[in-house]
Amino acid sequence: MGNLLGVEKTTVHHVETCPDTGVLLARVTPHKSMRNRCGSCSRKSPRYDRGAGPRRWRTLDLGTTETYLVAEAPRVNCPEHGVTVAAVPWARHQAGHTRVFDQQVSWLATQCSKFAVTVLMRIAWRTVGSIIDRVWKDTAKAFDPFKDLRRIGIDEISYKRGHKYITVVVDHDSGRLVWASPGRDKATLRKFFDALDAERSAGITHVSADAANWIATIVAERCPGAVRVADPFHVVMWATDALDEERRASWNRARAAARENEPARGPGRPAKDAPSRPDSEKVRTLKDSRMALWKNPENLTDKQEVKLGWIVKTDPRLGRAYYLKEGLRTVFKLPHADAVVALDRWVAWARRCRIPAFVKLQKSIVKHRDSILASIEHGLSNGRIESMNTKIRLITRVAFGFKSPEALIGLAMLSLGGRKPVLPGRE
Repeated sequence: MGNLLGVEKTTVHHVETCPDTGVLLARVTPHKSMRNRCGSCSRKSPRYDRGAGPRRWRTLDLGTTETYLVAEAPRVNCPEHGVTVAAVPWARHQAGHTRVFDQQVSWLATQCSKFAVTVLMRIAWRTVGSIIDRVWKDTAKAFDPFKDLRRIGIDEISYKRGHKYITVVVDHDSGRLVWASPGRDKATLRKFFDALDAERSAGITHVSADAANWIATIVAERCPGAVRVADPFHVVMWATDALDEERRASWNRARAAARENEPARGPGRPAKDAPSRPDSEKVRTLKDSRMALWKNPENLTDKQEVKLGWIVKTDPRLGRAYYLKEGLRTVFKLPHADAVVALDRWVAWARRCRIPAFVKLQKSIVKHRDSILASIEHGLSNGRIESMNTKIRLITRVAFGFKSPEALIGLAMLSLGGRKPVLPGRE
């Protein structure tokens, strides 16, 4: 009967059906060797009293019948933890569900929708969050997530409105999610290196991240020997933002010219013989040019190619900004030796381009030159981390309703940390 109920080191006395609720109640007691142990540390301790009487633990259904284990819950006096409820072999301390129930819920949460988990297991979604949290804490004790950690990527991801962030660390070599914690500041990242310890921190060889100062400061402090790699995606995004800033400036210049050179139109449609309004037409074209300027040349549609050609002819300054963006993107496609020369030439070009946004950008490029070239030399980027963030965003949607970020982190670690739960009896 113990195997049927999924319990070990437990004596099953009898099973009965509750006449009021129709649920199945299995009366159990731990084996003698498992009695009078502290619920927190499992240390043998003197019995203190009988506690508050019998307790119930929800376990897996037998067929279609909801099933509970029922047992006494005496208290013991632990030398370390004081008076506490005695441990039981079938459940974690202070949990209302058995270990096999927790294991099945955690497996379902990593495989199924929220609706499927809650309906199948007949529990609330917040209860799923609590189960995930304690299952991951137990799982984390059973293996070393930092083993053979050499090349890591660091990033942050928003999980809730109001600037709520989680900092994540990914192993470039295995693709695993190694660590995650609420927050995105120096104190948060220090927690990771504290958990890693000084010896293994010194063994980190490469760190990829965006150019956030809080990441760079802690990496330089805790693993100064590591090669810091700037993420190419973020660097190109700086150029794209500078291009968009110039596009808006060009649009505003065209609007000012239209107001100055073209009289205001009255209501209604213009007459057929009304004079053309080239400045107004330029305003409309520039307003809708964002995608033509942003997209990579190989991805442009025919219509966007025509629009881009028109921009280059009619607005040379904006066209120059576009070519600056594309020039920086091209640097990351070159071999390292060629990229060194190309990046220096790009900086010289941007420095004398007379476009404020790109003059400012080249200062940032110069500041992060070594880490930008390191990304090309070592072939590292935050692409793997961005992929991980996409998966975490999906998990965030699934985990909506969990009462704490720790439950969300637990679900992410169980799903992406290389230690996925298995169904009971399937190990």
